[in-house]
Amino acid sequence: MSAVLLMLLVSTVNAGTFPEKGSLRRETRWLSCVRCCGPSEQPVSVASSRYVRMSSNPAYSLPKVQPTIDITILKGEKGDTGEKGIAGGSGKEGERGLRGFHGQKGQKGHIGPPGNSCKLLYAAFSVGRRKPLHSSDYFQHVTFDTEFVNLYQHFSMFTGKFFCYVPGIYFFNLNVHTWNFKETYLHLMKNNQEVAILYAQPSDRSIMQSQSLMLELWEGDEVWVRMFKRERENGIYSEESDTYITFNGHLIKPATE
Repeated sequence: MSAVLLMLLVSTVNAGTFPEKGSLRRETRWLSCVRCCGPSEQPVSVASSRYVRMSSNPAYSLPKVQPTIDITILKGEKGDTGEKGIAGGSGKEGERGLRGFHGQKGQKGHIGPPGNSCKLLYAAFSVGRRKPLHSSDYFQHVTFDTEFVNLYQHFSMFTGKFFCYVPGIYFFNLNVHTWNFKETYLHLMKNNQEVAILYAQPSDRSIMQSQSLMLELWEGDEVWVRMFKRERENGIYSEESDTYITFNGHLIKPATE
């Protein structure tokens, strides 16, 4: 009995250990069709894997089409000019440029007009009279016939007046010779106003009489001498050979200093 059981056990083990030949082939063929995936991979479908193979092959790649658009067809008409915008802020001052080349010498200019004589800082005159003079009118203008000094012709020998071109302080002096038994009465005038008097009473002896003063003059002022006749006869004496009557003036200090 024991021997029989042992034989059955051996046959059973042998039968479970060695499978049939046909079944082994089927298992092998079924295992060859399965693709195992790693734990981080996803299963790929058959269609997607086929697309990858075709796209990587140059024979199956699609041409790239880039459309070209004619802009002249889409371009519209030119619009109106817009309003001028607000001016921007001034930029920073640039660096100074290099010095340019010397230009050609220009033509000689025209002669300019004469300068204003009032810019001169000197004025002086000294004139005399060689002829005697009697006052026939109430006021009689005294003129002079001898010129000693007349700087820049500021004294007019025709009118007998000094014309101020240089404003400032002036000194004036008048000298006359009286006539016997006649009154001597003269005014030293600034424009139309008497500023000083030279006077001598009638006498049987003639004398030299003098008057001096300083005046502040402005441009355009005139200084001159006139005789003043009253009830008595008025006159000043002189001779052709000698000069007894003189009138002098000069600038002391110009106003521009």
